[in-house]
Amino acid sequence: MSSPVREIELVWHDLVPRLLTVVRAERITPRMARVTLTGDDLDTFAYAAPEDHVKVFFPAPGTELPLLPTLGPEGFEPPGPDAPQPIFRDYTVRYVRREQREIDIDFALHGHGPGASWAAAAAPGQRLGVLGPRGSYVNPLTFDWYLVAGDETALPALGAWLEQLPAGVPVYAFAEVADVAEEQDLARSAETTLTWLHRGAGQSLGAALTDFRAPQGAGFVWVAGEATALKPIRRHLRALGLPRDHVEVDGYWKRGIVNLDHHDVDA
Repeated sequence: MSSPVREIELVWHDLVPRLLTVVRAERITPRMARVTLTGDDLDTFAYAAPEDHVKVFFPAPGTELPLLPTLGPEGFEPPGPDAPQPIFRDYTVRYVRREQREIDIDFALHGHGPGASWAAAAAPGQRLGVLGPRGSYVNPLTFDWYLVAGDETALPALGAWLEQLPAGVPVYAFAEVADVAEEQDLARSAETTLTWLHRGAGQSLGAALTDFRAPQGAGFVWVAGEATALKPIRRHLRALGLPRDHVEVDGYWKRGIVNLDHHDVDA
């Protein structure tokens, strides 16, 4: 299959560290918490793509305020080895409401890392640091079809993809979660086919996506989740013959490693 290459534009943003306050914290499923944050300068928060993510800085145990980063000419500068180390993880932004000066971040509550532990007990009035997004990959949204898929850690971005993709275009979406209780009510167009996969029933992204056959026309693929499980998926997607720039497969975490790229998972 061959198709004209559509340009995915990388847009850089100024890095702005923000000290934000929790407005609301709720469980949207038994294992997913949504935390709403507010701050005086969120009306200038940069957000341009479904997978935009930020570094979230957490208070150290026994403290109320997070240690925010130092910014230099090259961006985020880690402190020296003898200085206190900030505690942070990367998370996808779920919703941005600039007029209300609010953002939502969803936290998968599995493992015992700082993000999951903090989010499980989050309450209004608590403080977090947020840095970013650093940049956005802006999709022209002119493809003939889309395939988007991910596990729990990718659900915030997956949900944003489904809300932002144009109506009238076929969208094939797959979401892998623990069981039916973890399904979310994701908005989507009439042309979207959303398939929930339950690990407890032996279903997986790997099995579902290796059975995927590309439709006619120019397509775009976005898949994110556990890095090891994505390896056979990546091989299969390459065999579809799509231009390299039209296939994005992103390891958001790796089993046994606390901080790979995006998410706080110690499973």
